[in-house]
This record gives sequence, C-alpha cells and structure tokens, in this order.
Amino acid sequence: MAACASKGGCPSDYVALSIAVVSMISLLLKVTLPYLIHKIPRPKGSSFWLVAIQVIASFNLLLSIVIALNFLKFRKRHWWRSCYLWAVWIEGPLGFGLLLSCRITQIFQLYYIFVKRRLPPIRSYIFLSLILLPWIASAAFIHIRKPLNYRCHMGTVWIIPVMGLHALYVVSLIAFTGAVRHVEFRFHELKDLWRGILVSAASIGIWVAAYVMNEVREDISWLEIASRFLLLVMTSVLVLAFFSFSISQPLISLMSLRKKDHKEYKTMSQALGIHDSGILLQREPISIIDPNEPLDKLLLNRRFRQSFMEFADSCLAGESVHFYDEVQQFDKIPIQDPVRRIYMARHIIEKYIAAGAPMEVNISHRIRQEILSTNDLSHTNLFKNTLGELMQLMKLNLAKDYWSSIYFMKLKDEVSMRTVDHELEHASGWNFSPRLSSVHCSDDPFQHEHSPRH
Repeated sequence: MAACASKGGCPSDYVALSIAVVSMISLLLKVTLPYLIHKIPRPKGSSFWLVAIQVIASFNLLLSIVIALNFLKFRKRHWWRSCYLWAVWIEGPLGFGLLLSCRITQIFQLYYIFVKRRLPPIRSYIFLSLILLPWIASAAFIHIRKPLNYRCHMGTVWIIPVMGLHALYVVSLIAFTGAVRHVEFRFHELKDLWRGILVSAASIGIWVAAYVMNEVREDISWLEIASRFLLLVMTSVLVLAFFSFSISQPLISLMSLRKKDHKEYKTMSQALGIHDSGILLQREPISIIDPNEPLDKLLLNRRFRQSFMEFADSCLAGESVHFYDEVQQFDKIPIQDPVRRIYMARHIIEKYIAAGAPMEVNISHRIRQEILSTNDLSHTNLFKNTLGELMQLMKLNLAKDYWSSIYFMKLKDEVSMRTVDHELEHASGWNFSPRLSSVHCSDDPFQHEHSPRH
C-alpha cells in the first residue's frame, strides 16, 4: 500500500480515473448533443467561447489532479510532470480559477442585462481576464517561493491561503447570483445556475476536506489513497454539477433531449411566445397591394413583407427586411413585460447590430453606438432610429426593383386568387381555399415551416 500511495497505480486510483473519464465524456455530450440533434447553428461571441472555456477548464482541473497526485504509475519522472506545472498553474489559473471566473462573468452579464437593463460596460473577455488575475498572481508567487515537495504537497502554512482563494471565488459567485435572484427569467437560467451552485458548493466542501487531508497527512498511506480518490471523484461531480448550458443560449435550453419535453422553436419570437409570430394563415385578412402606398405602410402587411423579404434575399440584401420583421415582434411585447423585451432586444442586437453579427445591417456608426450604449434595452424607441435609416436604404435600393420583379407578380396573383375564393366563400357559405400562402422565403435563416399546426 505504501508503494502505490507514493508511486500511484492503486486499484482505487483506477476506479476514480474511470469516474473522471465518464464525467468528462458526459460533459462533452451535454455540450454537443443539442447541436448535433437539433442542428442549431453555433452561437457567436461570448455565448460560445465562455462555454467552450468552461469545458477546457474542467478538463484541465481533472487532468491536473490525476498527474499531480500520482494516480498513474510512471517508471521515472519527466520534466512535464513538474509539480508547479500541474498542481499550481493548470489546477489553479487554468482549472478551478478559470471555471469559477467564467461563471462569475456570466452572472455579471445577467446582472447588467436584466437588472441594469443595459449591455455590460466592459467586454466579457476583458472582465474574465481581470478576475483571473488573482489566480495568476498567486500561482506566480507560489512558483517563485517553491513550497511544494517532490510529491507535490505543500505545508500547512500554504494550505490556508490557497483554500481561502478557492472559497473566495465560490462566495463571490453566490453573492453575484443573489443580486439577480428577483428577476423572473423566461428560460430558467437562474434556477439552473442555483442548482449547479448548491451541488457544487457541497462538492467543494468535501473536495477541500480531501485536499487538506491529502496535503497534511502524507505519512499515512491509506489516508493519502482514500483522500486522493475522494478528491478526484468530487472534482468529477463538481464539473458536471457546475456546468449549466441554458445560461448561455436560451433557445438551446428549450430544446430538451428528452422526448416528453421535446419542443422546437424556429425563431426567438416563437420561443418567447409573442402573439401572432408564426406563419401566414388562411384566415388572415386580404388586402390589395397598392404600389403607390408608402413602403413603411406596406411593410405592415405581413403578406407583402414576406414577399418583399423573399425578393430582398434573392438580391443578397435581406438583412434590413429580416431586421424590420423582428423589430415588429419586439414591439408586440407589452412594455409591462421588460424581461421578454430584453430577451428579444438582445437577440436582435447580437444578430443584426453588433459588429460582425451574422446578419449585420448597414447603419451609421452613431446609430449603432446609440443602441450598444443604451441605458434601457426594453425601451419602446430602442430601434426607432435604426429603422429610419434602413427604411431609406430599402426605398432607394430595393423598392423600385421589387415592383417589376417576379415576386410582386406572384403576390399579386395570389391576392387575386384569394380574393376570388373569399367572394365564393361568402356567396355559397363554403370555404373552397384551404391552402396556405404560397409565398415562401427559401433563404430565411430560420427555415420557417408552413404548417397549419402553428
């Protein structure tokens, strides 16, 4: 027992390794399956890289414990098995510290967006770097002082401040989360996060006790073997419990992998339950399209807007019309419901306004900065100036060509046919036209399904 306690390779070590491998595979499946099964496009910005960094940090934390505490039996030491590399740098700044820092960054975003009702004043990657600095400074200080022995253990004097730093970040995370506890989130981000925090806090308590026992009582072989087994198992539980995906992408959180809860939403407006945000239905009123009407008035007609959007997409200039359509959905949310308005506003900003957005619209720098620095994401006039600029561009670049296009001809024929069917229905009392609108935008990024179920 004494030999495997110092050199590794005990039966309990391999059991703990198996649990760690299973937890890491489960974590990777939790991240990738929603994209593979539901074919969700990869999110942009912090919604993606914060989650990716957490996965990397979880892997670093598990691997650092395995290497530093001799779970595997090596015949001789190599330079890459340095205690300061694994037990200090990879376990600290690149493992536990990075995992907690990413979570605090996500809570920081939630606080500013849903409590302050504005975008965070500092970029996520800058904020993450700032709160990671204490870990980097501590690791550098330990590396300079070199308190670790050949078994990667440190004395009692060093354990207290090291564990204090771990506890400080856990307490900070709980405090930040408590600041947004009164917000009623649409997608249960806070509920998922609290569940992860509570389970993780219990895991960390056991983890700290095992860590202290492993560091202090290295003279007792059975205690060292048991404590490092418990340490790796609790770390495996920690990374699984602490990882909550829904906080970073609301639409993914609604797409459960369980069949009984299976739901799919093609657009953010449908996910938010905005009234009349689906497809065109047969019962919708019929109105004659008059080319002499102002464009802004014509776009209020959903049939015209769908046809005009299809034409704009064919010209590779559909961003403005899609933006107009989503702003219409934003305006339908009551002002008394700021949380849903913030969800929709943030979605529109990430998709159309932010630099490098997937469907970035062509607006002036001044208007873009007005939105990005707004003090209220739920304000009724948030996108008013943007719509004004885009309306002028659509009038100059798209509207004139649309009236001579095949898309307008199709719309005119459809309206004529529906008008005749409508007159026959009133004359005979029977409905002869159960079909849906034939206008379909093949380049719609959400790929709307025309189904009467909606």
